[in-house]
Amino acid sequence: MIDITQDLPEDRPRFDSLRRALFRFRQSRLSMLGAGMVALVLFFTVFGAVLAPYPEHVAGGVNTAARFVPPSLVHPFGTNELGQDVLSLVMAGTTVSVLAGFGVVLIGAVIGTLVGAVAGFAGSWIDEALMRFTDLTLTIPSLILAMAIAAALGPGFSNMVIAIALSWWPGYARLVRGEVLAVREEVYVTAARAIGATPGRVLCRHILPNVTSPIIVKMSLDMGFAILTVAGLGFIGIGVRPPTPEWGTLLSVSRSYMPDFWWTAMAPGMAMFLAVFGFNLLGDGLRDILDPKARR
Repeated sequence: MIDITQDLPEDRPRFDSLRRALFRFRQSRLSMLGAGMVALVLFFTVFGAVLAPYPEHVAGGVNTAARFVPPSLVHPFGTNELGQDVLSLVMAGTTVSVLAGFGVVLIGAVIGTLVGAVAGFAGSWIDEALMRFTDLTLTIPSLILAMAIAAALGPGFSNMVIAIALSWWPGYARLVRGEVLAVREEVYVTAARAIGATPGRVLCRHILPNVTSPIIVKMSLDMGFAILTVAGLGFIGIGVRPPTPEWGTLLSVSRSYMPDFWWTAMAPGMAMFLAVFGFNLLGDGLRDILDPKARR
């Protein structure tokens, strides 16, 4: 008798799981709304400075004859105290704000993952030392710590990202440590140790790939808060300095002209709201499809 059955491709289960996850994601209107908002923000992150209707204003040019022009067809969001088009500044500022937020989240996730993975896998005094240091860092409000580091490093885009990232990693360290403590007791980890796999291989090949889902979810949720923190440092004057457009800096300058010239603050405020709201909705959607407890 001839066996006509064929083995399924090795990646078929993974493809089916991805298809079911995307189906669940599409069923949530809020998740799709968040994905659309994030896609719009990312589009302006890449092309905002190029598509700005007044690129000379982005480069620092002024037009004092057009100071505080209210919203119109020529200037949809009006002009500021220097006669610069507010829409152009906000579009260009999207690149700075979003890239800074992404840099903060990425650096914080890498540092926190390394600390949490080593602490959870090694245990003993290494775990105690790393976690007590993490707890000590958590006792200091992240914004206050970022302000102190940024003031020590000086103004600038890179220094701002480093300052915030150095206050951002403890949350990832505690998250990853808890996940590693649970995964390291699984049967496949024990089997890997039994066949002689080195601790580094067990950690990198068998444990970390199975704790990436909560890290991805936390990164997506943290993007909004990172953008707010970046804007906060710019607002108080220790982040990105003018003439580089950044949402927090634009809000800081426009507060002196409220409420008479309200449009100077409306555009950067709305851009910040849409970005934070979109990333939060997207993070909630990713949590629903990546959290094993939410699967049906």
